[in-house]
Amino acid sequence: MTVLDNSVFPTLSLSGDLVQDLLRFNPWWQGKQGAVLPTTRRALVAMMQRRLTQRLAPIVVVRGPRQIGKTTAQLHLIQDLLASGVKPERICRVQFDDIPTISNLREPILRIVDWYESAVLKQTLNEAAHVSQPAFLFFDEIQNLSDWAPQLKSLVDSSTVQAVVTGSSALRIEMGRDSLAGRITTIEAGTLSLTEVGNFRAIPMPPAFLADNGLEPLTRREFWQELWQYGMKHQVERDAAFQAFSERGAYPMVHQAREIAWSNIADQLNETVIKRVIQHDLRIGERGRKRDAALLEELFRLSCRYIGQSPEYNLLAREAQRALQANVGTLRVQQYMKFLSNSLLIRLVEPLEIRLKKKRGAPKICLVDHGLRASWLQEVIPLAPAQLAQSPHLSDLAGRIAESVAGATLSSIGGLDLAHFPARTHEPEIDYVLTIGTLRIPMEIKYRQRIDRLADTEGLRTFLEKTVYNAPFALLITQTDEATVDDPRIVCLPLSSLMLLR
Repeated sequence: MTVLDNSVFPTLSLSGDLVQDLLRFNPWWQGKQGAVLPTTRRALVAMMQRRLTQRLAPIVVVRGPRQIGKTTAQLHLIQDLLASGVKPERICRVQFDDIPTISNLREPILRIVDWYESAVLKQTLNEAAHVSQPAFLFFDEIQNLSDWAPQLKSLVDSSTVQAVVTGSSALRIEMGRDSLAGRITTIEAGTLSLTEVGNFRAIPMPPAFLADNGLEPLTRREFWQELWQYGMKHQVERDAAFQAFSERGAYPMVHQAREIAWSNIADQLNETVIKRVIQHDLRIGERGRKRDAALLEELFRLSCRYIGQSPEYNLLAREAQRALQANVGTLRVQQYMKFLSNSLLIRLVEPLEIRLKKKRGAPKICLVDHGLRASWLQEVIPLAPAQLAQSPHLSDLAGRIAESVAGATLSSIGGLDLAHFPARTHEPEIDYVLTIGTLRIPMEIKYRQRIDRLADTEGLRTFLEKTVYNAPFALLITQTDEATVDDPRIVCLPLSSLMLLR
């Protein structure tokens, strides 16, 4: 049934082109079908639905890298709302991505909502809410608006409405969060989890082990032991999904098009993810200044080379200077690395700061997905134990990639404070430290076939024995299920089972 009153258009302030854009974004207003969506859904859809149902805050913010399915998840959620009986006019979706008719509008969010109330909803947002017919607003890639947060603040402060907002810039979304305190709940959307990789491959995967209801389980040693048992129970399915992850990474497109050769998929990843971010999203800086795309590309290449490591910025500056044959300063490199991190292509895990001690050491570089490394460098490194055993000369590099995978997995858990622990006087380095409340849980990644029960646990044992760190137990992430150590304070867990967390 058509719900749109075309006779209203001439009296509205929006341009005809913008109205046509809005009609295309919302085909249900005219009783038309939306885009054909993938049959496999991300867990993100259910997470967004829970936030809407719980009504903890009027705005649900979903942030994650480009091409990981945020828009598709929005459309799946809208599909569910319509199927559940929500009237089409109660749903408004706007995509703020490369639409000049929107970006050129003064206060576009507020003006579009004004138009929506008059032309589609036929009443104000508050009037709809008072008759138990509240509206749902969906704003996609909202970081493209410079003043999106003040507009949303004004909207939710004056109207009873729920909004779902997505963005692929950590910095711009974070800046908006500051002014929306108390009005938002945030979902960290990463690439596909191992469970989702299996689902995309039609592998009958078990549910994610960590429920979407807080971090308290992570503080219990028994939880991690049960995760090991969970991995063993579902070993066949887990290993099949991990094999697919090892080969192609965790972007949805690479598993949706698994029949296409990797070389073609790699070109698509480079074009639609990496180059899109570097040449478009990050190109324009403050006050309209254009950032150096060549330097951004080189620093991303160096991030791929130093994956799972924490090189000093002056080292990256020297290497970039040699590669580009240009003067590249350390401060500029630091700024550009933060730009890459803000685009969510990489994750920079900062050194642990305890008792206001000054940070020592550079951040650890984790790629959001090791498939980006394989596509950009044209170098596939196997992670699946069976394939890696056939190429033992790649073991060290695979270990660094495994460290990045662990960091990316943990970084996607909302609210988890993740750091790395650089070597200090009489204290070995620790790959990661999870801080939850007052507890700190050290984690080492030893991605090899054999574990030295003393040498490979020295850092963990040293950390555990210092009471100031308040560490109840430690985690040793390994390559296989068989790895064990004698210390009962240390829980061994293969990387593939760690990835079943989410």
